[in-house]
Amino acid sequence: MREYGSNIILPSLDNLFSSEQERQDAKLEKIQILPLSELHPFEGHPFQVRDDEEMDKMVDSVKEYGVMTPAIVRPRRDGGYEIVAGHRRCHASRRAGVDTMPCIVRDMDDDTAIILMVDSNCQREHILPSEKAKAYEMKLNAIKRQGQRSDLTSGQLGQKLNHGVSVEQVADDAGTSIKQVQRFIRLNKLTPDLMQLVDDGRLKTTPAVELSYLTPEEQEEFLSYMEEEGCTPSLSQAQKLKAASKESVLTKDKIHGIMSARSPSVKPREPQLTIAVSKVERYFPKGFTSDQMQNLIVKLLENYYRSHQHDSR
Repeated sequence: MREYGSNIILPSLDNLFSSEQERQDAKLEKIQILPLSELHPFEGHPFQVRDDEEMDKMVDSVKEYGVMTPAIVRPRRDGGYEIVAGHRRCHASRRAGVDTMPCIVRDMDDDTAIILMVDSNCQREHILPSEKAKAYEMKLNAIKRQGQRSDLTSGQLGQKLNHGVSVEQVADDAGTSIKQVQRFIRLNKLTPDLMQLVDDGRLKTTPAVELSYLTPEEQEEFLSYMEEEGCTPSLSQAQKLKAASKESVLTKDKIHGIMSARSPSVKPREPQLTIAVSKVERYFPKGFTSDQMQNLIVKLLENYYRSHQHDSR
């Protein structure tokens, strides 16, 4: 028989000697000052931390004012913390000779962390195509695993995205279109060397998407051709390369044939002779249009030519 009062839960000492406001505050995230030595980069982080002009400015700002916006980190199983948002601030702090950094510690699962990491970086002004490609794919896969539903079909890429994706959500969050997200994700099929050309601006994104359908061996073969000839493909040429690859006929000779073919020549425009109306209008009746002047000039020249031919006999 259960004793009277055995189901009564007594408040803890903390609850007895703390106010309701204090208990609510305890539930809120706190900014903690953490040693940089305990901060580790996010596994698979797709965004590069570059020592460029923007980083130099950030380093100067950290030296003068410190880190103004706390990083967001999560506890690691192996100890320390994994940076979810704040890799560049952490790097700037190290360069500035600072040993600590303000952080918000937040418990979150892998997919939630990936989505936050991508969203916090995609708003930056300068992002390489390869960074967008990897980030969009990481976020899309995280959304799939979270079980959201979407029956979107990729019009250009011909891929049906199942199991709860939301390409639309990725696009909306990034402030771009669904097709743009799909194109960038497709770039992940490029070999590293071709992707580097896209990042360098030497290969445009749209033809690069078409080249991503080539096999890795075909991409390497085409890269060698580009380097030898010092050329890059147009969209039309890239589409022809893709079609040849699909038919398994993309040989070295085929690549040369597609890239060296000239587009149909356009008949050159006839040379034009332009005479200002102000220079000749006094020789014509008042009210003559420019077309009437032109017709009369041609007739007069024809008469002059015939009379000149007659006199020369």
